[in-house]
Amino acid sequence: MRAVNLLPRDDQSRGKKQQNAPVVISTAAIVLVTGLIGVMYLSGKSTAQAKQFELEGAQAELARLPSVAEIAAKDAPRRTLRTEHDARVTALSSTLTRRIAWDRILRQISLVLPDDVWLQSMSATSPTPASGTTAAVSRPGIAPTLMTMEGSTYSHDAVARLLTRLSVIPDLTNVWLTKSELGAMAGRPIVSFTILADVRQAGATS
Repeated sequence: MRAVNLLPRDDQSRGKKQQNAPVVISTAAIVLVTGLIGVMYLSGKSTAQAKQFELEGAQAELARLPSVAEIAAKDAPRRTLRTEHDARVTALSSTLTRRIAWDRILRQISLVLPDDVWLQSMSATSPTPASGTTAAVSRPGIAPTLMTMEGSTYSHDAVARLLTRLSVIPDLTNVWLTKSELGAMAGRPIVSFTILADVRQAGATS
């Protein structure tokens, strides 16, 4: 039988294995790094594509939206109507603020008119001026110009009573008696009178 010495061979094999270990480790590390780089590249590429799709979708949606000029053109009639509406409301509010309640004034005069006095004519002018004109100003000592009442009664005392009652009407001011003449009608004494007064402006307190 032939004898075989295995010791030297084991030492040589072990040496070769020890020499090949760094190469194997380096190769594995390179493969691992390359794999990680590939995974990162694919992940980044996928994310970039997703962002690109989102950007294209947003651009397409933005393109479908109306432009500022189109929105302004569509909104112009609405703004015009709103402006006209506001102007009319302002004008109406201003008119109502200056409005003279003639029905109330006539009712007040009828309530204070003595039974033995009758009016033959009455004229009145609003103290609120039209646009571009000057308002009538009522001042003590200046003859009133806004209201004129002409009537008749049987005595000067009745004229005095009417004058006193007209003076307490809140809507009238500066009440003047300009004429009170005694005459006769069908053999009976008749007093003809003319009374002037001013009308308070709406909202005035004195």
